[in-house]
Amino acid sequence: MSKYGQFENPILNGFYPDPSVCRVGEDYYMVTSSFVYFPGLPIFHSRDLIHWEQIGHGISSPEQLDYKNCETSLGLWAPSIRYHDGTFYIINTFVSEGREARRDNYIITASDPSGPWSRAHFIEGADGIDSSLFFDKDGRMWYAGNYISNPGLYEGHHGIYLCELDPLTFQFKGERTVIWDGNKTRSKWIEAPHIYYENGYYYLIVAEGGTFTNHSVMMARCRTIDGDYEICPRNPVVTHRHLSLEHEISVVGHCDIVETQNGEWWMVLLGVRPYKDAHFNLGRETFLVPVLWESDGWLRIDNENGLVNREERRPELPSFLPSPAPSSDNFESPVLKYCWNTIHPPVQSFYSLTERPGCLRLYLRPEVLHEICTPAFIGRRQQHAAFLMQAALDFTPMENCEEAGLALVQDDRFHYKYTVTKKGNERLLKLSAVRMGCPALLKEAPLPTSGRIYLTVTASREGYHFYYGMTDQEFLPFFTNADPTLLSSLTNEGFTGTYLGMYASSNHHDSNNYADFDWFLYEPLRQQ
Repeated sequence: MSKYGQFENPILNGFYPDPSVCRVGEDYYMVTSSFVYFPGLPIFHSRDLIHWEQIGHGISSPEQLDYKNCETSLGLWAPSIRYHDGTFYIINTFVSEGREARRDNYIITASDPSGPWSRAHFIEGADGIDSSLFFDKDGRMWYAGNYISNPGLYEGHHGIYLCELDPLTFQFKGERTVIWDGNKTRSKWIEAPHIYYENGYYYLIVAEGGTFTNHSVMMARCRTIDGDYEICPRNPVVTHRHLSLEHEISVVGHCDIVETQNGEWWMVLLGVRPYKDAHFNLGRETFLVPVLWESDGWLRIDNENGLVNREERRPELPSFLPSPAPSSDNFESPVLKYCWNTIHPPVQSFYSLTERPGCLRLYLRPEVLHEICTPAFIGRRQQHAAFLMQAALDFTPMENCEEAGLALVQDDRFHYKYTVTKKGNERLLKLSAVRMGCPALLKEAPLPTSGRIYLTVTASREGYHFYYGMTDQEFLPFFTNADPTLLSSLTNEGFTGTYLGMYASSNHHDSNNYADFDWFLYEPLRQQ
């Protein structure tokens, strides 16, 4: 037991997958995947590896990268963050035109991890996904990435290749070298390579088995960086695939490791917290486990059961106190908090924080949630299985096509819309479920023709529950026990988690109308 006590996993709740971490002195920096959500590549800072504060985004300007037409599980995959000689580097895979079609790897740099970050420097000829950088002790810069064998010897026949990079142009120099052919170990979907130098060896750590049921962490080593890597005889070194898929933490893998200033080693990795029938709505989250180097030079989890546990001992580091993160946003700042995202980078802004001070104004746009586009949606991650969200909405629909309210989004094909709209002379409250891109009305009811409305959504094991009121103290039941599996990552076979937020649309018509949200509340609830 650490003298500092215990912490509770995950360290980043909700959809924060594929974590990568680096240390600079006493400061730790972490980045995770973000797929189509903008700003992209959230960047966090900590001093104790437990408490993390978001300090910026790697992709914060539409001019850096254009991914507005990607479907939800495309976009920005699996970044890796490294620091070398006064500069921070993020290398990332940009996926478009389908998961197997177009994959481009690029590098962005910054002197300050909070930004601004540079434009994207694309690496010519760098195929594959989940690439990373390694700076050797002689100053050379190396690229490690995966490749897909074509034709493969079996389904999921991938491997890892290495190539030196020019540190000024970020382009390949010399020949690429295959350092792990998956056929050597009959491994499937090897990806997410990271290289480390320790104990006189270059260590290669990879994800293997795919990012769902059979996910795992494997490793190999070599005395030279581009030589014949010896496979760890204890692979996989981390996995839960031998456990029930309804174990409280499942599908763990895709890791990065870091040494503290005190000589401890820790691993960040992704996992999910499933509920009934292995569904999970929060997406893949970031977990932390202690690791150590055994006397034979291989890595293992440094606890009694060798698993990623909900409760774990804390690192031997002083506690870090991040800035407060209030559960309510009153929209009194001229810029949005880091927690808010849009779907794709908006070419033209569809919101204002200054037009009506103290409110977030969403302008109705023709775009709709159930198409691949950039709708007028601003959302944040669902981070807890049980939660309450509430918003104060001022909106008077002028045409039958207009609507505004709340949305719970897994992707364009699977989501709930809880909106105020119009039919004839009536103002209505409507709840719709969208499944496979097809909207279905669950309930509608009349509202007063004018006045503020308070929309509330809660979640429990039974599902999502919808309420409304004319005051913030009124909670009239509207619809209870809406199917939670509609928003499961298992349902859409995607890589993201559920987003909760504010939405406005004129449904393929032009409109000059807008909706004002005076405040938005999100807070966890205790599971019953």
